[in-house]
Amino acid sequence: MYENREEQERALLVTVDTGEFDAEASLAELYELTRSAGAVPFGSMLQKRPSKDAATCVGSGFLDDVAGLVQAHHLDLVIFDCELSPTQIRNIEKATGVRVIDRTMLILDIFALRARSREGRLQVELAQLQYLLPRLSGKGTALSRLGGGIGTRGPGETKLETDRRHVRRRIAALREKLREVEERRGRAVQRRKKDGVRTVALVGYTNAGKSTLMNALTDAGVLAENMLFATLDPTARALRLPHGAEVMLIDTVGLVRRLPHHLVAAFRSTLEQAAQADLILNVCDAASGEAQLHLEVTKDLLIELGCTAPVVPVLNKCDLVPELETLPMIGNGVRISAATGDGIPALLEEVERILQLGPVQAELLLPFSKSGLAAKIREIGVILQEEYRADGLWMKAQLPPQLAEETEAYRQ
Repeated sequence: MYENREEQERALLVTVDTGEFDAEASLAELYELTRSAGAVPFGSMLQKRPSKDAATCVGSGFLDDVAGLVQAHHLDLVIFDCELSPTQIRNIEKATGVRVIDRTMLILDIFALRARSREGRLQVELAQLQYLLPRLSGKGTALSRLGGGIGTRGPGETKLETDRRHVRRRIAALREKLREVEERRGRAVQRRKKDGVRTVALVGYTNAGKSTLMNALTDAGVLAENMLFATLDPTARALRLPHGAEVMLIDTVGLVRRLPHHLVAAFRSTLEQAAQADLILNVCDAASGEAQLHLEVTKDLLIELGCTAPVVPVLNKCDLVPELETLPMIGNGVRISAATGDGIPALLEEVERILQLGPVQAELLLPFSKSGLAAKIREIGVILQEEYRADGLWMKAQLPPQLAEETEAYRQ
């Protein structure tokens, strides 16, 4: 008997530091992206240059070193931490003798791997084709990539040989399908608003623990793993707050620095769903040394989407921080651990306070004919004082929001 094993591709990571961004931090993120795509990062190489080489991105001597390392260790793949042109890819592949992909192709590949819903798959395919379209000319034999592997998942496996006309036609069809999905979602949002349903969105950097928090709050059963982009498709669940009010909690796709603009455009409708929420929880990994930067990345995208809702910074994974005093305290931020449950009650109270869904203290005079309403107040409210009077039952009580509205006519 023979056991079929799928060998993991071994990849060399390459980055060029031109001073535009923190190259080492971005490279560390590329390691995690590579693992999330199913490859094994063998190592990395960094070259400092004033600008990228137009033909090969890196210098000729450095490219020889890359090729020598690839051949000496029989590596399968080279991943560049930047966006490459078709000409650069072709020249680097010729020099190294292995497949070459860039950061954008890697992220698109992970999205193609994770997408489960119909909308998610449509969005990923649209982003892939938008990325492919300007690269159809000049790639030559590089178009024939049907062998499988990192960077070839999704529609690219069978459609890379299509010409621009067919790609444009497919892009138009995908946009039309997504427009229909957006209209359907828009109707659902309007229905929620009409029914008075308040929404709270979880947004933030990928792998910050949003799905773990979603599961802790609602038992949603969302996939929660220690990998980038474990969650791609948005999930909505009902969340009951401490004093009985219910809100709709929405989990969204995670973000990374330098997220490809093709993906931002394709997933704009999904991200806008979060931006239109009544309250946004900006979740970050408190154990990361870049927690502040991660919060800023999310904040900038929300501003770009025109978000006007209040935002609460949520510092998650505080159980992994030995000294809580070292954590930055940002605005009205809340420190929690979704894994252990620490800080969850304080977070729910903050949500309740901002949305003004906490208990309302009121004095009521109920007609004797409203004994059923009085029984309901005793059951789910808190009676502070109560006495029978000639014109009805007088009550001083703390009422949950839904009862506060129901008893508005009997306030004194």
